[in-house]
Amino acid sequence: MTKILVLYHSNSGNTGKMATEVAAGAQEVPDAEVRLLSIDQATTADLDWCEGIAVGSPTNYGTVSWQMKQWWDNQPLENWGQRDGRIGCAFSSAASWGGGQELTCMTLNAILMNYGYLVFGVTDLAGPQHTMHYGAIQAGEPRQEKEIAGCRRLGRRLAEWVAVYFHGRQDQHPLRQAYDRFEHLK
Repeated sequence: MTKILVLYHSNSGNTGKMATEVAAGAQEVPDAEVRLLSIDQATTADLDWCEGIAVGSPTNYGTVSWQMKQWWDNQPLENWGQRDGRIGCAFSSAASWGGGQELTCMTLNAILMNYGYLVFGVTDLAGPQHTMHYGAIQAGEPRQEKEIAGCRRLGRRLAEWVAVYFHGRQDQHPLRQAYDRFEHLK
C-alpha cells in the first residue's frame, strides 16, 4: 500500500480545495492510501505513517502562513532526521496570480528538505501555460479544468514516485504512464 499524506492549512478554503484535488490525484494510483488532513487534525503519528507528503499553505505576504510554519516548528526535536528519504511536494493558493505562490512552494520544499524529504517539481503541462515546476499553484480556488488537473497531477505524481521508490513498482514510473505529459505544447 502506497501511503500518502496531504497536509494543508487554509484560511479561506481555497488551499483546502486544492488539497482535496491533490488527494484525488494521489488516489488515481492503484493501491494508494491517502490521508487528507489539515494542520489542526494532523499529528506526528501521521508523519510517521506516510511515505509521501504533499504540503499546502496559503500564500500570506509572499510566503508560507505562520500557522503552517508553526506546525513544523512545533514538531518534537526527536523527529529531526527521522523522515530521511521520504518524498514530498508542495502547493499553494493566493488571492491573485503573482502573489508569491511559487515562493511559498519553495519555502515549503525547504521545510521538507530540512526534515529529510526528497522533494520534486513536475515538468508536465496540465493545461495551456500551466505547469507545476515548484508545486501546484493557484489564484483563488481551482475552478478551471487546467487548475484542477494541475492539483491532481501533483498528487498523482507523488503517489507514482512513492510506488516506484518505496515499493519497486516500475510500472508506476511517470515516464511509463499513458497520459500525455506535454499535450499542451503542441
